[in-house]
Amino acid sequence: MINDIIKDSKVRMEKSVEALKVQLSKVRTGRAHPSLLDGIMVSYYGADTPLRQVGNVSIEDARTLAITVFDKSLTAAVEKAIMASDLGLNPMSAGTIIRVPLPPLTEERRKSLVKLVRGEAENGRVAVRNIRRDANADLKTLQKDKAISEDDERRATEEIQKITDSFVKKIDEVLAEKEKELMEV
Repeated sequence: MINDIIKDSKVRMEKSVEALKVQLSKVRTGRAHPSLLDGIMVSYYGADTPLRQVGNVSIEDARTLAITVFDKSLTAAVEKAIMASDLGLNPMSAGTIIRVPLPPLTEERRKSLVKLVRGEAENGRVAVRNIRRDANADLKTLQKDKAISEDDERRATEEIQKITDSFVKKIDEVLAEKEKELMEV
């Protein structure tokens, strides 16, 4: 029972770290990255469709993304969707290929992105701590039901705390890496 709770906690904490990495990959750095456009939805025959399903996003150079639209009639809709996003990008089309140049980040914008990234990291830490709280509550319940002894409960709580600390450290490492990436010129 204790091992199941610990294993479940580890899996859930790992998912929290992965979710943080996905969130941070959407934050724009100075370099072009296809995942930057992941959240963009294109109106495709009346239905909102993810950009990746209507075109191929690739990196043309360090500051330019290229989108090859599968259906030529969608080129204008894709451009419109990119402009309507809150990314502040201006796409330029050349036939079926849409080029999206990424303007260099200003110092002020970099600092605001660092604040945003720190907020996301804090959300990740909170999620990990909530998982710890849930696991500790499960252990307390087992101990009250006399399924485990107080010593077992205390040892398991300490083990969960060690796991929590290691995942918080992983989140801090991911944050530090993203901050470094954002502040590079």
